[in-house]
Amino acid sequence: MTTPIPSPPAVPFLGHVNTIDRALPLRSISLLGQQYGEIFQLFVFGEPRTFVTSYKMLNEVSDEKRFMKKISGGLKQVRNAAGDGLFTAFVPEEQNWYIAHRLLMPCFGTASIYNMFDDMMDVVSQLVLKWERFGPRDVIDPASDFTRLTLDAICLCAMSYRLNSFYREEPHPFATAMVDFLIESGRRANRLSLVQSLMSGTNAKYEEDQRILSSLVEEILQDHRANPPEKSDLVQVMLTGRDKETGLGLSDDNIKYNLLTFLIAGHETTSGMLTFVIYFLLKNPEAMRKLREEIDSTLGDRPMSVQDVNKLPYLIAVLRESLRLGPTAPGRTVTPIGDTVLDGKYAIKKGNSIIVSIWAAHRDPKIWGDDADKFRPERMMDGKFEALPPNAWQPFGFGMRGCIGRPFAWQEAQLTIVTILQRFDLALNDPAYELELKQTLTVKPHNFYIHAHPRKNKPRLLAIPSSVLLSSDAPGNRATSSGATVTADGASLLPLYVLYGSNTGTSESFAQRLAAAAPANGFRASIGTLDSATTHLPKDGPVLIVTASFEGQPADNAAHFVEWLENVKDSAFDGVKFAVFGCGNRDWVNTYQRIPTLIDRLLADHGATRLVARGEGDASEAEFFETFDKWEKMVWEKLTAEFGATASTDVAGIAIKTVSAGTERAEILRQKDTALGTVVVNKALTAPGAPIKRHIELELPDGMTYRTGDYLAILPTNPERVVRRAIARFGLSAEQEIEISSTAPTSLPVNKPISVFSLLSGYVELQQPATTRDIDTLLKSKNSEHSTKALQGFAANYAEMVFKKRFSVLGILEEHKDIDLPFSTFLTMLPSMRIRQYSISSSPLWNAQRVSLTISVVDAPAISGRVEPFLGVASTYLANLKPGDKVQLSVRASNAAFHPPSDPTVPLLMVCAGSGLAPLRGFLQERAMQKQAGREVAKSLLFFGCRAPGEDFLYGETDLKEWSELGIVDVRPAFSRSLGESQGCRYVQDRIRHDKEDVVKVFSGGAKVYVCGAGRIAAGVKETIIGYIKENKQIDDAGALAIFNKIMQGRYVTDIFE
Repeated sequence: MTTPIPSPPAVPFLGHVNTIDRALPLRSISLLGQQYGEIFQLFVFGEPRTFVTSYKMLNEVSDEKRFMKKISGGLKQVRNAAGDGLFTAFVPEEQNWYIAHRLLMPCFGTASIYNMFDDMMDVVSQLVLKWERFGPRDVIDPASDFTRLTLDAICLCAMSYRLNSFYREEPHPFATAMVDFLIESGRRANRLSLVQSLMSGTNAKYEEDQRILSSLVEEILQDHRANPPEKSDLVQVMLTGRDKETGLGLSDDNIKYNLLTFLIAGHETTSGMLTFVIYFLLKNPEAMRKLREEIDSTLGDRPMSVQDVNKLPYLIAVLRESLRLGPTAPGRTVTPIGDTVLDGKYAIKKGNSIIVSIWAAHRDPKIWGDDADKFRPERMMDGKFEALPPNAWQPFGFGMRGCIGRPFAWQEAQLTIVTILQRFDLALNDPAYELELKQTLTVKPHNFYIHAHPRKNKPRLLAIPSSVLLSSDAPGNRATSSGATVTADGASLLPLYVLYGSNTGTSESFAQRLAAAAPANGFRASIGTLDSATTHLPKDGPVLIVTASFEGQPADNAAHFVEWLENVKDSAFDGVKFAVFGCGNRDWVNTYQRIPTLIDRLLADHGATRLVARGEGDASEAEFFETFDKWEKMVWEKLTAEFGATASTDVAGIAIKTVSAGTERAEILRQKDTALGTVVVNKALTAPGAPIKRHIELELPDGMTYRTGDYLAILPTNPERVVRRAIARFGLSAEQEIEISSTAPTSLPVNKPISVFSLLSGYVELQQPATTRDIDTLLKSKNSEHSTKALQGFAANYAEMVFKKRFSVLGILEEHKDIDLPFSTFLTMLPSMRIRQYSISSSPLWNAQRVSLTISVVDAPAISGRVEPFLGVASTYLANLKPGDKVQLSVRASNAAFHPPSDPTVPLLMVCAGSGLAPLRGFLQERAMQKQAGREVAKSLLFFGCRAPGEDFLYGETDLKEWSELGIVDVRPAFSRSLGESQGCRYVQDRIRHDKEDVVKVFSGGAKVYVCGAGRIAAGVKETIIGYIKENKQIDDAGALAIFNKIMQGRYVTDIFE
């Protein structure tokens, strides 16, 4: 008795043609596997295609007695150019495959590959020379440069032909035509022949691409015949070789087909592998450090030689792990040799296609553990790789149709990575970059850019923006990136270095303030990310560090620095003089200020001299900026005393000139439309009179992906009402165009025209409380006696009159119109616009290209005393968006643990209040999609706090009701204003206490606990659970806490917001 294979709903006749993402099929296959399980079936125009995604299924279809490679889909279309070459031949029908395979196998033996080493080094040296000449500020597209490298290498090493790709501005025409050809081949596989015949323009381009591909093959053959190489190579073997079994040689057509096969397969997969390796190393500082230590300790500055190949165990582990998580050939297609049954229950007919997702199988937690998605080379070392079950690692294909060029790629990859890491320090152009993919027949990272800093040169800082959202340059304009900014020149100024670690831009903004103030205090400041100072912390001037913690981890642009710092030896920092200011949020009790504290301690422990005590800013408190001002004042006083610097008042900050009076509107966009999301839905979730909550859906830009539980980073604009207040205060026109120039680092758009309205809308924070430093600046301006007295009163009673009332600089200027403050000075006083992060409230199983947000809209009485209510910047911005509006956004990964378990049979115990429901709604949506697909899903328990059923019981009558009826969740509300409808429980902790028996039951069933909301929610939940343990076990507080920490290890995760 067989079992039907799970299958999504289909469209009559077309079947599942539109189910698979045409640009990135891999993503659709992965999501369908997540939804339907290890096997599912799609129908395309009536043809069944079975997909398998687990190791168990991969292992079974790797039995060559039952299954064989099938040339179908896009690969079958590739035959239009590659014919019966090794990769696309029909076997066993086409005998040329056997002849070519026997003739060419020796060409890829160990001795032959070793003989290619010098030619490989020749090409690698060309890449190194290019990166060195362009310098650290150049923004490198590694996928493009590795394509040049690998295409040149296969041509030179195997065909004795030089393409000289590194001497061209644009990629070689072959490379461009190949990508277009492969993409179109994949698309043709899903088109009706009638439709294809009508696409004359597309068909003409497809034929032209084939002509370009074949012309290079002809060129190589003609060159070979005219100038035979001194040593035998792949081409020579094909031209002159004879098969020992049959005595036959290869026909001219088959030689051309195989040459083209090697040109395509011999470089495309390896360039993808190298790009993945660089990506994984840059996202995993510990692995980068260990690999660099292995290379430095084994080879030092000596170039790698052929004797070193396969002698660097950690390098081999890095390559293997990169190919596990980033197999450039992410799938293969097989077919049963005869009718068969998979897994003892799924019937598959002879000749039907089975698509094996290597990408998904390489992430099977049953083989690779619960951290299967984590890059961890150690899992490939010390015999672990050899102990893997059969067929668990298959990045090079399988069996007799496996990759013939594997030894070539393996040696080339080792040589390339070693040489690059010997010669360069690498850094991400966008520290917050999360993996995007581009798929042809292979897959590689997309929109992935880096910097390469030559190690032999004098250390040089790079001031890379914390996020591309904060950059004034469009992502397509990637010629250079800003380097370390020197704020002033002059022999009288002393060197000073300002380093920052920042994700949202706050620490970066503080660092810019320090660098901008340096000349006035007698210093010449250079500014850069902490990562740019890895391995070479300056000693010829004081080092000021501003950095943050993100759930206890360093910022994206500080991770490599922290990893290096934690592993230095002895007194490595003798001679370094430093000061640290830490940004954090006290709601994260267990990790508050962890990274700033760690940096401050380790620098001192290893010989550095601390100039002033570590500063500590708490972003959850309104005096956050005031705390920095006090620390900064203390720093300048110390530096003046320590270094004898002479303060100057002649150094300019920013200057503004009027470009036009506003008769023409400048269209200022900080990013191209390709980086923008689109609003699809924006609706209220709450009743009139209740605190406003909204549900917003946005279409993501092409190529952007997300996981359930991730964040969406939004770059908002100030409320229009607030912007117009500022414009009116300075007597400006909203349409007036100005141009800003600056001698100091700034987040403002410089040297380009911009309207006053655009500037104040998108680049500065207008509603932050004024700091004591701001009050001092206002006092130094031209004021009336009345205003001077008022400002002096603010300074004397700052906490009560300014801080507690959240009185902004704009508010003070509006109350005291006679304060004569230049607009340029006003701009320098304002913090730069910050990115806001919101938990995504949807699952990609619902819609891979769309996300939803569930937000609270801040619209409350102004405690400053203004008649108008206070409007939250980001929530007001989002609330006012209309369908079709564009939004600058990016996906940010959340805490690695704050995602639903991959196994849907693991129950969830979830606690939240208000909009804290957001990520948990995504969890439940994912479980609902899995349940509807026929998978076994555990019932979860949701404790949800809000006011009343008819006011703000978010999704209570829609999603939560539907999912409760589906059997995936039991919702336990706590209504603070309707206790009778929530068992007398006002808050979620009360409801947990009331339903403690159910809590114990679900926890005993293996549940993972997720808490999302304000800090007080998490504290209350923890206190309640500890109280229960204390009562039940009859022990004291310390004992109860110890048990809590023990039983919750790996099972209790919080996501806290302000």
